[in-house]
Amino acid sequence: MTTISVPITGEQEKFINDLVKSGKAANKAHAVRYAIQRLSEEEAINAVLEGERDIREGRVYRGDLRKLAKKYAS
Repeated sequence: MTTISVPITGEQEKFINDLVKSGKAANKAHAVRYAIQRLSEEEAINAVLEGERDIREGRVYRGDLRKLAKKYAS
């Protein structure tokens, strides 16, 4: 596991400390890893939602992927 040092604001430090005090995080490192994981999940959800929007709005390609790749590669 890699360790990094990141400057944070006093407000961010208070939020992390509150997570630890409330028991939502085991320690400060866990709180930060948890936040990063949640951001990662949020990004994945947003990508799915964007894909669904594209489908609804007709911004999709249908057909054989190899043929489509050749057609749109040029």
